[in-house]
Amino acid sequence: MKQEDNEKFTDYFGRSVRALSDYLGIGFQIAVSFALFVLAGYWADEKFGTTPLLLLLGVVAGMIGMVLVLMKVVKNANRKKP
Repeated sequence: MKQEDNEKFTDYFGRSVRALSDYLGIGFQIAVSFALFVLAGYWADEKFGTTPLLLLLGVVAGMIGMVLVLMKVVKNANRKKP
């Protein structure tokens, strides 16, 4: 009986780690896509002197990037069979 309990724990732990890594990956993709566009907009504003216009465009582009990442994740989740 002791060995069966250990196997159940290992299986449960493995599923938990896989789920956690999936969610961390999604969060990282969202954060990077948003931060990249915002920083690019800020940099462009500093370079061209168009303060806050390009920063706001970077925020909008970052939000669009986040939506695209989420749509991809939802599409892949719906495609997987339980």
